[in-house]
Amino acid sequence: MSDSLRPLNRPRLYEQVVQRLREHVADSGLRAGDRLPPERTLAEQLGVSRASVKQAIVVLEVQGLVEVRHGGGTYLLRESLEVEPVEELVERKRRLPDVLDAREGMETKLAELAAQRRTDEDMAEIDAALAAMRAEIEDGEIGQDGDRRFHAAVTAAAHSALLAEFMRTIAAEIAESRNESLRQPRRPPKSLAQHERIAEAIRNGEARAAASAMARHLRTVSRVRLLDWDPEG
Repeated sequence: MSDSLRPLNRPRLYEQVVQRLREHVADSGLRAGDRLPPERTLAEQLGVSRASVKQAIVVLEVQGLVEVRHGGGTYLLRESLEVEPVEELVERKRRLPDVLDAREGMETKLAELAAQRRTDEDMAEIDAALAAMRAEIEDGEIGQDGDRRFHAAVTAAAHSALLAEFMRTIAAEIAESRNESLRQPRRPPKSLAQHERIAEAIRNGEARAAASAMARHLRTVSRVRLLDWDPEG
């Protein structure tokens, strides 16, 4: 069969519900912190099943656009619902486990080496990265740039040219995993606290403690809603 005659992809019903919710938020002037109508109400008004509404809300939750509070409803985390196409979410879900495996393998070793090899200048950059992340979070941001600076500073402090080159080759994928993690509800302050524990072990020259703290941090990074999401519902 010719490629031009391959089966057409039809939008899943929950994708259509996502689009309607995006329009509703824009038309209603809802803001971050506001609550969406209950699932039952949405299902009745849209003429779909509650299952389709629930699947649509999961897609929004996976993207860090809403927070579902059990027993308390669904609340906006952003001013608008600019939704990523489901196909891109599926592809990122496929990539993410490999990226997390690579990060754990390399970054735990980098933290261990940093505790053994760091200079005063390295430690100053690690501290500056922590301060930047803290300031971002206090300003209501997710701390993405400070997080990037922190991991880059730990990599530099390890003084391993080959490991640093390996990290550069997957920089885009690492950034993707960072964003995925930090947009989880209440994740940025937890990530900052974990960074501070890693930094303290590096400061004290405690190689095993630094590696363990990094491993614990990366296990937290791996706990994201995307990996639990089933695109077929």
